[in-house]
Amino acid sequence: MRAIEDSVPAVVARLIDDEPLDRRTRAGLVGRLAVLLATSGRRLVDTVIEVAPHIPIRDRETLRRHHGSLTDDQVAAQLVANAARATAAVGAAGGLLSTIEIAAPPAYLSAPVQIAAETLAVVAIEVKLIAELHELYGRGVPGSATTRGTAYLTAWARRRGIDPFAERQGLGGVVGGAARAQLRQRLLRRAGRNAASVVPFLAGAVAGAALNRRETVKLGDRVLVDLRR
Repeated sequence: MRAIEDSVPAVVARLIDDEPLDRRTRAGLVGRLAVLLATSGRRLVDTVIEVAPHIPIRDRETLRRHHGSLTDDQVAAQLVANAARATAAVGAAGGLLSTIEIAAPPAYLSAPVQIAAETLAVVAIEVKLIAELHELYGRGVPGSATTRGTAYLTAWARRRGIDPFAERQGLGGVVGGAARAQLRQRLLRRAGRNAASVVPFLAGAVAGAALNRRETVKLGDRVLVDLRR
């Protein structure tokens, strides 16, 4: 298990997996992610761009198979609800980090690093949500994993659905200067909101969970408005 979790994309994949995680395991993964981010020395925006192509995305056929006889709108509502629960759980995990033992120097689990780790995990969950909503409504982005990941990450930064006829931004697999600046600004805003989760113990867990749930639902609803037009 240690070898599997020794890369940022692998830890993120474990955090956003559909398999249920208990609180301690999730908090441990957020802590592990914080250590990896601290030791890498890379900027959060660069790490998010690197992780985006590795986010597992279910296609329409898989989503329909997993949700039985539900309508597309019902499946979409369930995807948004599931993503909101997942980001809430990550927010709660951030508040619980101070209550568990992790084999890392205290500096690796400082507030800024913890906020960066939580923000990365939340972004990954929300990018997955945006991608699967596009797949569900037959609006999935074709191409390589890099092209798809970049397009959905750009949609996350813009908080809008992708209109391939009106824009090409993000569809070439490269995050350009303007898109990178927008992404950086969005990450800073989200990280600022996630700062509530570093309050120790239960207060941080409750605050982080509530904020993440609310923001994910708002994002999902806004993307759905675009996709249903």
